[in-house]
Parts: sequence; C-alpha cells; structure tokens
Amino acid sequence: ALYALDDTHLSLSSDKPMGCLRRGWTGYVEKLREGLSVLEPGHRGALRGSVLGHEPGGGEAGLAFLSSFPGRKLLLKGNHDYWWTTAAKMDRFFQENGFSSFQLLHNNSHLYGDIALCGTGLFYEEERGGHSAKIFNRELIRLEASLKAAGEREKYCFLHYPPLYQGPVQEILDLLHRYGVTRCFYGHLHGGSHRLAAVGEQDA
Repeated sequence: ALYALDDTHLSLSSDKPMGCLRRGWTGYVEKLREGLSVLEPGHRGALRGSVLGHEPGGGEAGLAFLSSFPGRKLLLKGNHDYWWTTAAKMDRFFQENGFSSFQLLHNNSHLYGDIALCGTGLFYEEERGGHSAKIFNRELIRLEASLKAAGEREKYCFLHYPPLYQGPVQEILDLLHRYGVTRCFYGHLHGGSHRLAAVGEQDA
C-alpha cells in the first residue's frame, strides 16, 4: 500500500505542543498513532512536509515516533521544517540515530513497483519577489530534477504546497503536464482551507 500524510507538526519534546497553539489539535498524537497503525513492513508512505512543529534540536522525539511504525517513509520539506539541513547531513543524521526507514524525496525519485514517486516539498504561496522568488525558482529546479530522474515511468508527484488553490501556480502545473504526471498529492491545508482544495482530474 502507498500512503501520503502531511503537516503532522510533531512537538513531542517541546513545551509548545500544537494543542496549545490552535483548536482541534488536542489528542492529535493519539489520532496519528491510531491512523499509522495500519502500516505494514511492505508499505510506503510519503510525508509531505511540516513533519515537526516546535521540536528543539534535530527533532529526534518526533522522528523516533514516526520511525516506530513499519514501512518506508519518504520525507519532503515543508514550511515548518526548520530542522531540515542538507541531504547529506540528513542522511548521516538518520544513520547515526537508527532512523533507517526514512528516505529523502529531494532532487530524486523512488520506485513504487513500476511507478516513480517524485516531488519536492517547499514552495511559497506569497508574492514571488525578492528572496521568495529565489526559493520558488530553486524548488522548481528540484521538482524538475525529480521528474527527470523518473525517466519514462508513470509518475506520481508529492508536494507540500497546493499547485492549484485559490488560483493556479502555473509554473508547477506546466511541469506536471510536461512530464506526464498522472497523480499529484499535496498538503499544507488546515481547517476551513480544505474547502478550497482541488480534488479529482484537472484539465482533463
């Protein structure tokens, strides 16, 4: 089975858990534990960003929680993932802490049977000028690198920010069309913003 999950905002070793920051987060770790209990060793899961909330340091407690469930887990970077460093440092951090079930989806792709899992985590919603423009363009390059790495295989794409929300993010949609992506999964949406999510086939 293939699962996708985002915005877990785990803050297990912090004195600022998500429950004290916004309504609806009370008891969410137990809800996560119940939901993730369906995972089995052969399963694959994509964690599409904002994995940790206010974890100090490297976020070992939150990652240990996710690592305790079976299956391989692909990690993308979200707007709250300040713990994320370079790919090489992250891979070394996973190895040193025994987090062997994590892999980065970052300038690359991973196979799920005959399907290539592609994507990138971080895009900015705000006006794309100045520093935000540099970040946005950098992530476009990373997304295209991931799609190219998939070759001619069928492609599923995972993103943190929606490519189609209150309006299209045309640069992202153009890449998805150009490389023949058949399914796109995204997160970042909370609460009432879910009503603006694009679901189903688009431009079909």
